[in-house]
Amino acid sequence: MLLHEPGRYPVAYFPLSDITTGALQPGEHTTRHRDLGTTSWYTVRAGEQSKPRAAWQHTDLPGYAGDLKGRVAFAWRAMDAFYEEDERIVGHAADSYHRIDIRQAGRHLVVQSGDQVIADSARPLVLYEGGFAPRWYVPRTDVDESALTPAEGQTFCPYKGLCSYYDIAGAQRGAWSYQDAWPEVRRISGLISFEPDMISVHLDGTRLQLEPGQTVIPHGVDRDLTTGELAPGRHP
Repeated sequence: MLLHEPGRYPVAYFPLSDITTGALQPGEHTTRHRDLGTTSWYTVRAGEQSKPRAAWQHTDLPGYAGDLKGRVAFAWRAMDAFYEEDERIVGHAADSYHRIDIRQAGRHLVVQSGDQVIADSARPLVLYEGGFAPRWYVPRTDVDESALTPAEGQTFCPYKGLCSYYDIAGAQRGAWSYQDAWPEVRRISGLISFEPDMISVHLDGTRLQLEPGQTVIPHGVDRDLTTGELAPGRHP
């Protein structure tokens, strides 16, 4: 069962009867959830491994949250992996209500760093993603790649895949690319997008500006996951 809370990723709650015997060891630590009452924490054990405060249960639920009774959730970063069916979800928990739409555009997009034109395209793709500003992706043939310096570190998105970044002059990670995007968003694979709050991006002569609430909140890499763990098709 998935719990959706405003401003948070979904959390999966599992019936206690479905948890492997001996995997949960009750601890003394408790907290209080503003809406769900007292929360008791468990140590999770698997073989020789042990993770304290890696699972929790709401033990004093109000009536409107009774569906969570007898269910346990696991801390995302404390676990080695989460799966939906046979496919691993990376980066952070995936939201079944999260939507992405990609459209071909014939608009004129120009990216500049000072007086230098970094990209000039009349064929960008626009990616609409729930809760974020539209993102404009440009074919590499329309980009002056000599202005891009590969940046260290990559991040994961459960909807798009492994993301690489580029520095542009003084704009650290001012551009990014999903060089091998998940099949669901394959159209942006290898294209480059630019951060309009870090570098000048003009669309049909108007400079793009992020509105309040449209800035992506970075969550960092997922347990130092390496690209070798992301096999084609995401199958284990």
